Amino acid sequence: MELERDRGQEGAEPVRSFVAVGDSFTEGMSDALPDGSYRGWADVLADRLAGHAPGFRYANLAVRGKLIAQITSDQVPLAAAMDADLVTLVGGLNDVLRPRCDLPRVCGLLEEAVERLAPSCRTLLLMRSPGRTGPVLERYRGRMEELYAHIDTLAARHEGVVVADLYASRALGDPRMWADDRLHLTTEGHRRVAEAVWQRLGHPASFDWDAPLPPPTPVGFGQRVGTNVRFAREHLLPWIGRRLTGRSSGDGRAPKRPELSPP
Repeated sequence: MELERDRGQEGAEPVRSFVAVGDSFTEGMSDALPDGSYRGWADVLADRLAGHAPGFRYANLAVRGKLIAQITSDQVPLAAAMDADLVTLVGGLNDVLRPRCDLPRVCGLLEEAVERLAPSCRTLLLMRSPGRTGPVLERYRGRMEELYAHIDTLAARHEGVVVADLYASRALGDPRMWADDRLHLTTEGHRRVAEAVWQRLGHPASFDWDAPLPPPTPVGFGQRVGTNVRFAREHLLPWIGRRLTGRSSGDGRAPKRPELSPP
């Protein structure tokens, strides 16, 4: 489905307001700023959009760890009420990556969110999110592809809904694009996602966001073992602990940009 185009220099209608909805991926982890907060692809995109629309305003309602039910109940009504030109909705992967997942329910909640958001904005952008190449992706590939097929169906069904396909990207699947926790993109990964969305919205390319990385430097056995041990200690075991105790990394955390305002 193509976006409506104007006759402007870039061929894309200016976006004067943007609301981002989702989880840690849209909050910006692990694109860390010096003060310990996170930037991320949505913030990068907002800064670029602001340069082409005087009076541009931006809200980011995404909170790390949120499941699609929480996104649909907590963030979607707020986003729909903002009457923005552009809304991005990326969610469901936290559900898919859990050992037990009611995928029909996840798809149903995503559909509910789309039905609420699509009439409230000019463009609703959904995403086939990237996956880090490795055993985790292979274990959950079937679920992810079923979720993404449903996303494509929703986009075809609703006017003004478009999909940015990052799942097909080999560059974003490269482990070097992912932070030490192996769940979130690096700064370079977020920069490329922002460019991919920018292009999907009809703007001219600034660079090839899917350009492959240079060949990797060989890593010795000892270094690989050390990296895996640090990953297990610093990231995997705390994640398992949260799952066993029913806690989330986003518990008690408010959105970083809860209202539309200049970026």
